[in-house]
Amino acid sequence: MGKKRNGLFLGVFILFLALALVASQGISQQKPIIAKGCSLPGCHTAKAGELWGNLKTVSGKAEMIQIDTGALWTVKFDENTKVKNWNQPLNKLPKEKEIAITYVEKNGELYATLINVKPPVAVDPSKVVKVAEMKRIYDEKSALIIDCRPAGRYNEGHIPGSINIWFAEFDKHIDKLPKDKNAPIVYYCQGPT
Repeated sequence: MGKKRNGLFLGVFILFLALALVASQGISQQKPIIAKGCSLPGCHTAKAGELWGNLKTVSGKAEMIQIDTGALWTVKFDENTKVKNWNQPLNKLPKEKEIAITYVEKNGELYATLINVKPPVAVDPSKVVKVAEMKRIYDEKSALIIDCRPAGRYNEGHIPGSINIWFAEFDKHIDKLPKDKNAPIVYYCQGPT
């Protein structure tokens, strides 16, 4: 009986130590802090106290924002939270907009010190295909059309005949590209972000 009790005590003690170790790692160590699309080579690197991903929801009344990094995070904000690259109320941000949140942790909750909204990308006008030109390309089937959005977005709607190669996994799908390096490709996404 004494050995069973000692074994039970040892098991409970080990479980307690494991839970204490997990708790000591803090909230930010339990889920991803950067979305896959944000962590591509040459892109961003999240540091402790940062979240990089896509906006899910904002509640001005509750002063909370949710960001998807591959896991859903809820972060509080207030009048002291700085907002970069956005001059409207936060609840006017479009869902899925790319954002980075710098935060501090207090009493097990996250508080935003900075919400950085990804500004629109400047695209060289010579590389932009106008609607009339795209219609001609589509009608003539004279180029491979690639939708680089995540599969979920592609499945919601896409240009008929296009193929889906999410930009974050582009290197895994090189075999889908034309062998002829001079063959035209139209590469599109959800718009300048």
